[in-house]
Amino acid sequence: MTGPDPAGQARPPVGHDAEPEPIKAVPLRRPGRWIAAIVIAVAFALFAYGAATNKAFAWDVYARYLFDARISEAAWKTIQLTVLAMVLAVVLGVLLAVMRLSPNPVLRTSSWLYLWVFRGTPVYVQLVFWGLFPSIYKTLDLGIPFVHQFAHIDLQDLQAAFAFAVIGLGLNEAAYMAEIVRAGINSVNEGQSEASVALGMSWSQTMRRTVLPQAMRVIIPPTGNELIGMLKTTSLVSAVPYTLELYGRQRDIAGVIFEPIPLLLVAATWYLAITSVLMIGQHFLEKRYSKGATRALTGRQLRALARAQQVGAVGGQGVGDGPGPGEEHA
Repeated sequence: MTGPDPAGQARPPVGHDAEPEPIKAVPLRRPGRWIAAIVIAVAFALFAYGAATNKAFAWDVYARYLFDARISEAAWKTIQLTVLAMVLAVVLGVLLAVMRLSPNPVLRTSSWLYLWVFRGTPVYVQLVFWGLFPSIYKTLDLGIPFVHQFAHIDLQDLQAAFAFAVIGLGLNEAAYMAEIVRAGINSVNEGQSEASVALGMSWSQTMRRTVLPQAMRVIIPPTGNELIGMLKTTSLVSAVPYTLELYGRQRDIAGVIFEPIPLLLVAATWYLAITSVLMIGQHFLEKRYSKGATRALTGRQLRALARAQQVGAVGGQGVGDGPGPGEEHA
């Protein structure tokens, strides 16, 4: 039904098909944001101009050594150090976390003592210790004590600075990974463990098959941060001493050409590039293990749900279009 309104204009028809007029939303003006953005942009431009015109940065030296073969080889050594030390840390950290949660008091105490020692002393001190390891233990005998000796290794003649650097970094990082893994295990609902025990699984099977896979969602993000931190901690392995990694190599080159600032910028650029790649990998790992953690639907799921609702609506109309009992005579 339509009719004139008090102003004499016709009203729109009233019915189920009438749609309300769209709301004309006017966004709020936020001048503070624009002022802050302008201030930051100006400050960044001034800093970039000052850095570009400052002769102390020696950008020509920076460009000459950025892709130098010695620098790129040192960057590869840094990646190897990071990956190998982190693999050792993750494996040992999982073992220590499981020992910490074990009902066996000997395993729990041993794990706690390990964490107490390696988290309570600086990593640089530990690396210096591993550098002095051949002086403390001059020989290494492998075999059955007091029965038979399989191998005899003279550590003083062994050139294994890279191996000692990996061991030092990995053992230190394992203490922190153990706490990360333990937090992830504790985040899993106890009902999951109870259900596994009810199915006849042992404690180790429950950890391996039920708890640890679900704990990965909590473990992955801090592990990615620890991996990035490990990359930067490799700059301390000169204490072993091992100087073929990125920071040590740029320091050696800078000591020869007497240009420490551009060589530091070269090393910082390589660290930043490798860190960016690791952050991308961490993002995809988090995305993979976070599946099912949220009730928010993806775009494809929303489209499938909309199609299902449309099909249901069409089917419902087809069923309900005909008159019901007694309606045809009404």
